[in-house]
Amino acid sequence: QVQLVESGGGLVQAGGSLRLSCAASGRTFSSYAMGWFRQAPGKEREFVAAINWSGGLTNYGDSVKGRFTISRDNAKNTVYLQMNSLKPEDTAVYYCNAGATRAAIISGRSEYWGQGTQVTVSS
Repeated sequence: QVQLVESGGGLVQAGGSLRLSCAASGRTFSSYAMGWFRQAPGKEREFVAAINWSGGLTNYGDSVKGRFTISRDNAKNTVYLQMNSLKPEDTAVYYCNAGATRAAIISGRSEYWGQGTQVTVSS
């Protein structure tokens, strides 16, 4: 069992930056691929980023490539999402998730989900 708690969301102006954190409980954190999804009001859930167990391999959604960076610290049981050059269309609730592989995460087959953290980007 893995429990995920996101933090770091908030209100930021367009062009600004935020770093989201996701703290995981459980001693098996390093065996999971981790990812981030987001969901804006009235829209479908959207894949943002995924990272493999070691942190050496990553994937990004097209809308965030070149602006967002996912990373992890297995010693701290934490995954991060550094978000730069934020745009109003990045406004959403951001969810951390854990899955067996990056492919599973990208396809929405994550095993565990956090409660989400709100990110609001003003124009």
